[in-house]
Amino acid sequence: MPTTSVPLSAGALAPSPSLSRQDVQTLGLSALGGTLEFYDFVIYVFFAAVLSHQFFPVDMPDWLRQLQTFGIFAAGYLSRPLGGIVIAHFGDLLGRKRMFTLSIFLMAVPTLVIGLLPTYASIGVAAPLLLLAMRVLQGAAIGGEMPGAWVFVAEHVPPHRYGLGVGTLTAGITGGILLGSLVAVGINTHYSPADVADFAWRIPFILGGVFGLVSVYLRRFLHETPVFQQLAQRRLIAKEQARELPLKTILREHRAACLLVGGLTWVLSAAIVVVVLITPNYLQKVHGIAPALALEANAVATLTLTLGCVLMGWACDRIGTRAVMLIGFGGLLLTSYLFYTGLPGTPASLVWSYGLVGFFVGVIATVPIVGVRAFPAAVRFTGLSFAYNLSYAIFGGMTPIVLTLWLQKDPLAPAYYVGGLAVLGMLLALVPLSSRGFVARKA
Repeated sequence: MPTTSVPLSAGALAPSPSLSRQDVQTLGLSALGGTLEFYDFVIYVFFAAVLSHQFFPVDMPDWLRQLQTFGIFAAGYLSRPLGGIVIAHFGDLLGRKRMFTLSIFLMAVPTLVIGLLPTYASIGVAAPLLLLAMRVLQGAAIGGEMPGAWVFVAEHVPPHRYGLGVGTLTAGITGGILLGSLVAVGINTHYSPADVADFAWRIPFILGGVFGLVSVYLRRFLHETPVFQQLAQRRLIAKEQARELPLKTILREHRAACLLVGGLTWVLSAAIVVVVLITPNYLQKVHGIAPALALEANAVATLTLTLGCVLMGWACDRIGTRAVMLIGFGGLLLTSYLFYTGLPGTPASLVWSYGLVGFFVGVIATVPIVGVRAFPAAVRFTGLSFAYNLSYAIFGGMTPIVLTLWLQKDPLAPAYYVGGLAVLGMLLALVPLSSRGFVARKA
């Protein structure tokens, strides 16, 4: 796969050859905002076991409570395409910055509300329904945030820092998982299980809402991307709007790019949802590992994931995206199999092996690196958002449910699922982006 920069419109001025002070500020604020917003979205899963007892009847079988809790978690993914398409549509027409700020506001408010919701014991069936509504709103917000963040940063950084820029931003986003993991460790360490069930589970959601509102304020210091400014100045956006909606252009002219990005997103969802989000609960339920140890190991894995994203992005600038994908997905296949088959092991082996597989999950940084290149600037936000969010809604949303049912029959279900998707990632690495239907080459 080529390692050229994100294509600009014909005749557009290329970015400066090094990261300017404004570039660094943009990357830093974008990564920080992504960290806080993704924290808001994923903190739910770290307290899934507690939430299942707070928002569903106590006489319900544990596996069914767990299934319904993950079903509400999945609803956040299922609402991503609609929110992503709407936010991306206006991001392509009105500007990246406005929608970039709006998405985090739409995430912060529902997160704060979840922390204040009454439980099933207080209001009955209305409790899980309200929880579901808040997750739907969160999903709509994250659907616009992640593609918007990738496009925003990719259109700012210079060509030879493209992989590093997108990889660093992805590390910032995954840093939200690390922050959630650390908060979960802190809550479970500082409070007794009874206190967590009583009131302490609310703390991370309330903090998340406050974090999100702070990030809304910080994003006011960001500037619109040079690529969008160039498009607007030459009235390309007005012409596109008069002709047809960006989504129509995507569906007619860029179906191959959508399939590629959708396939890679399926691989990304397997790595994130299974290895990072579901595994702490899996370690407790299937292997009887203490919650504190499971969360500590997860924190280590998420830290190595964050470092892996930066390294994978840097390597894409040095040796090419295809080579990094083949090495990274191959490493994910091997290390995930060794990790799940070696459980429960010792505390030391758990932390070490979980950290190693977490590092190779960092290969997910190549997904936006490929995805942003796959669409032209005028419809880039819409194309990436549509393909990414639709795929994540289908595969990311269904993964917790599928694995919950699969685990009833085979405790190694996570190893098989992640391994199979890692193989798919290696196959997709062989797709030539310079073929017809893609715009990876310089305009």
